[in-house]
Amino acid sequence: MSQAVVELLAKDLSAQGEVYCPHPKAGMQLWNGHPRVYLDVAHTGEARCPYCGTVYRLKAGEKVAHGH
Repeated sequence: MSQAVVELLAKDLSAQGEVYCPHPKAGMQLWNGHPRVYLDVAHTGEARCPYCGTVYRLKAGEKVAHGH
């Protein structure tokens, strides 16, 4: 399993505070990918993909706006 860590900016998250994996920032190729899964990063600041183990983490100092 990969132990990659991908740092994200708040703008990389969806309106729901999620990111999908495999994500372009993770550098995965199509041939070794897995089904797309959506991971909630906004609530805890990080999430781990259950397929590949990649950790998606908000970059230090990044704030996620809740609501409009």
